[in-house]
Amino acid sequence: MSTRLSKGGRLIDRAKSLTFTFNGKPMRGFAGDTLASAILGNGQTLLGRSFKYHRPRGLVGSGAEEPNALVGLGRNARFEPDQRTTTTLLFDQAEVKTQNHWPSLENDVGIINDKLYKFFPAGFYYKTFMGPKAAWKHLYEPIIRRAAGLGDAPKEADVDRYEQIYAYCDVLVAGGGVAGIAAALKAAGEGKRVWLVEQTAAWGGRAPVDGGLIEGMEPQAWVDASIAKLEAMENVTLRTRFMISGLYNHGYVLGYDTAGDSEPGSGKPRHRLWRMRVGTVVTATGAIERPLSFACNDVPGVMLASAVRDYVVNWAVSPGDRTVIVTNNDDAYRTAKVLLDAGLTVPAIIDARPAATGALAAEMKARGVRVLEGRGITKVLGSKSVTGVEICAQNGEGGVVETIACDCVAMSGGWSPVVHLWSHVGGKLNWDEANAMFVPNLDAPPLSHDGAALCVPVGAANGKLSLADIGTEAGVDMQCEPEDPMMAVWQMPAGAPDALRFKSFLDFQNDVKVSDVQLAAREGYESVEHTKRYTTLGMATDQGKLSNINGLAVLSDALGQAIPATGTTTFRPPYTPISFGVVTGEARGDLFQPLRRTPIQGWHEKMGAHWEPVGQWRRPYTYAKAGETHRQSVNREILNTRENVGMLDASTLGKILVKGPDAGKFLDMLYTNMMSTLKVGKCRYGLMCNENGFLMDDGVVARLSEDTFLVHTTSGGVAHIHDWMEDWLQCEWWDWKVYTANVTENYAQIAVVGPKARKLLEKLGGMDVSKETLPFMEWKEGELAGIPVRIFRISFSGELSYEIAAPANMGLALWEKLYEAGQEFGVMPYGTEALHVMRAEKGFIMIGDETDGTVIPQDLGLHWAISKKKEDFLGKRAHSRKAMVSPDRWRLVGLETLDGSVLPDGVYAPAPGNNDMGQRNTQGRVTSTYYSPTLKKGIAMALVHRGPDRMGEEIEFQNETGLVKCRIVDPVFFDKEGAKQDV
Repeated sequence: MSTRLSKGGRLIDRAKSLTFTFNGKPMRGFAGDTLASAILGNGQTLLGRSFKYHRPRGLVGSGAEEPNALVGLGRNARFEPDQRTTTTLLFDQAEVKTQNHWPSLENDVGIINDKLYKFFPAGFYYKTFMGPKAAWKHLYEPIIRRAAGLGDAPKEADVDRYEQIYAYCDVLVAGGGVAGIAAALKAAGEGKRVWLVEQTAAWGGRAPVDGGLIEGMEPQAWVDASIAKLEAMENVTLRTRFMISGLYNHGYVLGYDTAGDSEPGSGKPRHRLWRMRVGTVVTATGAIERPLSFACNDVPGVMLASAVRDYVVNWAVSPGDRTVIVTNNDDAYRTAKVLLDAGLTVPAIIDARPAATGALAAEMKARGVRVLEGRGITKVLGSKSVTGVEICAQNGEGGVVETIACDCVAMSGGWSPVVHLWSHVGGKLNWDEANAMFVPNLDAPPLSHDGAALCVPVGAANGKLSLADIGTEAGVDMQCEPEDPMMAVWQMPAGAPDALRFKSFLDFQNDVKVSDVQLAAREGYESVEHTKRYTTLGMATDQGKLSNINGLAVLSDALGQAIPATGTTTFRPPYTPISFGVVTGEARGDLFQPLRRTPIQGWHEKMGAHWEPVGQWRRPYTYAKAGETHRQSVNREILNTRENVGMLDASTLGKILVKGPDAGKFLDMLYTNMMSTLKVGKCRYGLMCNENGFLMDDGVVARLSEDTFLVHTTSGGVAHIHDWMEDWLQCEWWDWKVYTANVTENYAQIAVVGPKARKLLEKLGGMDVSKETLPFMEWKEGELAGIPVRIFRISFSGELSYEIAAPANMGLALWEKLYEAGQEFGVMPYGTEALHVMRAEKGFIMIGDETDGTVIPQDLGLHWAISKKKEDFLGKRAHSRKAMVSPDRWRLVGLETLDGSVLPDGVYAPAPGNNDMGQRNTQGRVTSTYYSPTLKKGIAMALVHRGPDRMGEEIEFQNETGLVKCRIVDPVFFDKEGAKQDV
C-alpha cells in the first residue's frame, strides 16, 4: 500500500502540518504537498472512476499529464469540479471529493458498463441511438446527458477574485528545468529583459529527482545557486506556478498564474491571466513519459516510472511497498534505484528489450534486482488495487510464464517532448525513429512577421532526453549514466490477442483502448483527426498527453503505414485547462458589461431623461416634462427641432481613426463606395458589407489629411467594426501600412439641429459656420466659445445640422454653453426616439432596423452608394449571386396607413397560400414605424416583395386585432429635395 516515508521529501516542510478531508475522511499532509502526494501519503490509492466503464482509477502521473485523479475541490461558493490533484498544492482545510460514481467510490453501480464492454466499442453511440425517432428525446438523450461528464457543476457563484494583467519582455523562457535556467542565464547576461516561468512550484525540473552532476555540483545545489543569481538581476523576472497557456503570432503569449490557489479566502487574486508581448519564446517545456499498453494497465497502483520516483524523492511518499518495473528503456532503472535507496522492494524489472546491458541495468543487477529481459506483462492482477502481474514473452501472445506479487507497477514506454507551444505558432515536427517521438523541425522555425524567431525549443523539448546532451545544448557540464537505446513498444505483448487488447488502455481519461483504435481503422477512419473524434482519443482536458503517440502508433500499425505518414492531431491552446474565472477576469457582476457614460451623462440625469439601452451605453430616449407622456414629449422635441433648434448628445457615435499610406486603399475595400478619392476637408456617407454581401454598418467618413481618415460608425457597432478592420489587417492584408484606433471616447459629439442652428453657433462665436465657408458634407476645425472643436456639416434629421466634436473633458462645458446661448432661439434637447422619427420622415435607414443580416444595399435603394469603378470590395462578389440580383427580393418602401394609425413594429403582410411548413405566406415586413407629428399621421418603412414596383398599391399588414390597409409610397415622407438641410 502507499504510505508516507519517515524521511526525505525535498519539497515538503514537515514542520508545517496541514489537515484536509477526502470524501469526508480526515487526513493530514505537509506544506509543499500536492493534493495527490498528500492523498497517496495517507494510503489512499483509489481516487475515482473512469468516464465510460466506471473502472476503478488511481494516480498515473505526478504533473499536468495526470488523466485520472480529477476531483471536486471545496464546497458551496468555492466548489470546483475536475481539479487535477497533481498540480494543485495542498492547503489547510481543503475538502476533496471524488467524482463519477454512485452510490460511493468503493461501490459504484456503473461498473456494470465494464462487464458489458463489448456493447460499448468506439463510436457505439453513433450506431446505437438511431431509432425509433421518438426514443431520442424521451429516452436516449436524458440518459446520455445524465451520464455525460465527470464532476458536478457548481451551484453557487464563485466568490474568488481573478485578474488579467499585461507584460512585455525580450525573452520568455517557458520551463524552469536545467535547460530553461541555463537559457535564462545566457539571455540575462546579454542584457535582455528576461522572464523565466515554471508551471510547478519548484525549480529544476527532473534533474534534482533523477540525479547526476551539473558543473560538478549536485543538481539541487546548482539549481539553487543559479536561481539566486537570476534573482539578483534587475532585468530578470521569475515566476513559479505559471503556465504558458498558449503562444500566438506576433509574439503574443497567454500566461496562467495560479499562485493564489493555495490561499483561498485571503482576498488575493486566485488566478491571473497574463497577456504578454515577447520578442522570443524559449520553450524548455521538457518531456512526458509514455505509458505502456498491456491488459489492465489502468488498475490503481499502475503508474509512470518517473511519477513513482517523483513521489518518493519530492514528497517522501511510497506508492507501494513492492514495485515491479516494466520498461523499454534505461530511464526506468532510475526508479528502481530511488526505491531501493528508500528501503523499498523491487521484485523485478521487466525489460521488453532482448538484452539490458546499460550501466543502469548493470547497477540494478549488481544490487540483486531480477531483470527479466525480452519479457512483457500479460495483465495486471487486482481490481481496486494491484495485487500482482502476469509475465510473458514480449514477442509472444501472452502466455503466462510467471506471476509476481506486488502492489505497484511502474511503467515506462519512452518519452515524448512537450511541443505544444512550438505547434501553436505553426512549427512543424519530425519523427525521431531512434527515440520513437516527434521533435521540432529546426529547419523550419515559426517566425514573426519581421523574421524574428517566435519559438526556440531547448532541452527535452528539443528531443534531447539525455542529460548530457541537454547540458551540452544549454552550455553547462552535466554528467549522468550513459543509456542504451530504447525499443519502441506499442503493445505488450506484441502478439496480444483480442481478450488482452480489449483491456489495454491508451487514453485513461476517455476510456479508449487499443482495440478501439484498431476498430476505427477497420471501419475506414484513416485520418488521425477522424479517429480522434470517433474514439475520443486525446480529447477533453487530457489533450492526449499520455495517449497521443501510443494511439498514433497503434493506428499506423492497423493501417500498415509508418507513424509519420499518419501524422499528429492538432495541438490547441490551452495545453492544460485554465479556469473560467481567469478568462472572465474582473468582468463579472456590475463589471460584466460596464455601463458607458458620455461626458454629458450627468446633465441628462438632472434633466430627468428617460434612458434607452444602446449597446453598452444608455442614451436619453426623451426628456419628458411634468404631466407629459413619453409620446407627447417626443412629439414636442421633434416639432421644436423642426421649427427652432434642438441638441442631441451624439457622443456614443463610433469614431475610428484610420491612418497610413494605404488607408485609402484599405477603406475602399471595406466600403461599397470609393473613399480614396475623398478630398481633405470633405465627408462622404458609406456602407459596409460582410463577405456575404449583407449590409452590416453605415456612417460618414471624413478625410482629415492625406493619410488620415475618421470613420464614423453606429453606436452599437463600433467595437465590431474595429475588430473587423483589425481582422482583415492582421490576417489578410498584413503587409498594408495602416493603423487603426478606436477613439470613440476621446471626443464628446453634439448635434445642433434645426433652422436656427447656425444662429446659435454664430452667437457663441469663434468660427465662420456660414454655408459658403462650411458647406454640406464638409468639416472644419476651430473654436466655439473658446473650446477647440471639429464641426461636421452632416444631417440625420433632414434639417440644417452641425455635429460638433470636442475633447471629451470639454464636452459638458460646450453643451452647457450651447444650451445657455440657445435659450433665445428656443433650444431643447431631444432624445433618441425623436432622432429616429425624424430620420424615418426623411427615409434614412438605420442599421438594425432596416437591416437584419439578410439585407443588401440594393434592397434599400442604395444603389448610388455602390461604386461601379472599383474592382473589388468586401461583399462585391456576393452581390452578383443569383439570389442577390433576383427581382423577387423584398425591397424598401414607405407605408401610409389609410386610417392614419401607427402599425406595430415588425408585423408582416400576409400573402395567399401556405409555405412548405404549412405556415401562411408573407410578402413584406415593417422595419420602422412611428407617429409623425410633422405629418400628423402614422408612417412606416417596410421591406416588401418587389416593393418599388408597386408604388400606390394597397397592401394589408397584420396587427393585434386584424388587418390594416396601407398604401405603398416613397420612403421619403418629408422634404424629398433636401432643401432644409442645405440652407
